[in-house]
Amino acid sequence: MTHTFGDVRWRKLGEPGNPPVVLCHGTPFSSYVWRAVARVLARHYEVFLWDMPGYGSSAMFDGQDVSLAAQGRVFADLLDHWGLTEPLVVAHDFGGAVSLRAHLLHGARYRALALVDPVALAPWGSPFFRLVGANSAVFEQLPPALHRALVREYVSSASSKGLHPDVLDKLVEPWLGDPGQGAFYRQIAQSDQRFTDEIQGRYGEIDMPVLVCWGEDDTWIPIAKGHELVSLIPGARFEPIAGAGHLVQEDAPAELAAALLDFLPRNA
Repeated sequence: MTHTFGDVRWRKLGEPGNPPVVLCHGTPFSSYVWRAVARVLARHYEVFLWDMPGYGSSAMFDGQDVSLAAQGRVFADLLDHWGLTEPLVVAHDFGGAVSLRAHLLHGARYRALALVDPVALAPWGSPFFRLVGANSAVFEQLPPALHRALVREYVSSASSKGLHPDVLDKLVEPWLGDPGQGAFYRQIAQSDQRFTDEIQGRYGEIDMPVLVCWGEDDTWIPIAKGHELVSLIPGARFEPIAGAGHLVQEDAPAELAAALLDFLPRNA
């Protein structure tokens, strides 16, 4: 799909006509992290995967707006493009904020929403995020080898078990070279807590089944945030995932898929 924020790359798995499930990734990742869970869900659902503008295989360019505000609008437009009026949505990390903004601010409706270690509650943003955000122009000038080492270390820290080298390579590759290096620091520089502050007070309005999954060993966003979020969403269920860090899809894909299959309705 071509959008004012850039081309959006997406794909589908599963049988057309099955209940639709949309998987939303976070930062600094792409739809690639959903590959194992998507294959499981595709046995029962039509699964939609997409890369946010500025991520993965979607468009990256200087001056691009990749803020959470932009991504929320893109997601609402993408659902319209697909003709999905009330899909099931599963969203990780920044994707959580994107799906919540699309619902609360842009009128996107979901049949059910599963949030996996989402960015949703203040305060968020690590010291690394704040350092890069304040000095993104400097970081963009890093020699390629230093930039590559920085990104590999940062992505690796999302997993509590450690990532397979091939998986780490796949997650890091979009951020290398031109335009990847600039895009990596751009998305951090535009990560502003005000985009969740705008909606945090409205979580009590959410009127749909909600599941909140959380890796028990998440060092990026502590599991206490999961308990706090559940307390703010009427009727929300909480599912801790043992042995998983922030990147639950890589650390415990079978456990996450089982939790989602238990939660998501099977009938259209």
